[in-house]
Amino acid sequence: MSTAREQPDPRATLRAGLPDRYLTPDDIAEIFEVPKETVYQWRKKRIGPPGFRIGKYIRYDPTDVLAHVAERKSTDQNAA
Repeated sequence: MSTAREQPDPRATLRAGLPDRYLTPDDIAEIFEVPKETVYQWRKKRIGPPGFRIGKYIRYDPTDVLAHVAERKSTDQNAA
């Protein structure tokens, strides 16, 4: 029996519906299976999911992340 509070897998949460919290860069890296540095580079180059600042922290709205994925899928299908 585990006494430590287990964090749910962000990918499973997104598949099941929208999580009830903003996502962190660590969540984004885990969802897309990329290094966290890649997430920061996407933000710098403005090519990844749109994030926003809360003080010194970057957060991502799950709705924006899902919209970004849908847009990328649509763009890739149109290019094929």
